[in-house]
Amino acid sequence: MIFYKLFWVFTKIGFFGFGGGYAMLSLIQEEVVDRNSWMTKQEFTDLVAISQLTPGPIGINTATYAGYSALIHAGYTHPIAMLGAAMTTIALCLPSFAMISVISYFFLKFRSNRYFSSAMDGIRPISLALIALAALSLTNEDNFIDYMSPILFITAIVCSVKFKVHPILILLGAALVGLVIY
Repeated sequence: MIFYKLFWVFTKIGFFGFGGGYAMLSLIQEEVVDRNSWMTKQEFTDLVAISQLTPGPIGINTATYAGYSALIHAGYTHPIAMLGAAMTTIALCLPSFAMISVISYFFLKFRSNRYFSSAMDGIRPISLALIALAALSLTNEDNFIDYMSPILFITAIVCSVKFKVHPILILLGAALVGLVIY
């Protein structure tokens, strides 16, 4: 039953996750943490951090680990959990693959159509809102564990936006500060 539910949940996320992996994070958190309790908020936050560090799209990395974690928490063995990870990855990608296959066929045909153009104009701000929601959902009391957490958070934003420091350098710096402080 859990395999069916995982497949359904991640197919649904793949279908409604417009805007890419970061936009999917709030949908994944809603299903995996809040609705189905397959992992805790802290595990999900750790998962997002690890998914950002590993190569590949964050939405797919998150889905892969979430499928694995859900089956481990349900008492399945590691090989079965790896099959669950593969299944959730496929389930997440399947709707996009199907939609892109259809859209690419019709895109050239309808790109000058004003209704199609208007629909695309409506999707853009929704994608931005989903990305903002994902960022806001990660800023909770579980992640700001002491007085240094908000300082590190603000420092990372300032370094990125104002000083254009490369994200890898920010991550390495934060890891070094974490090792020294914690």
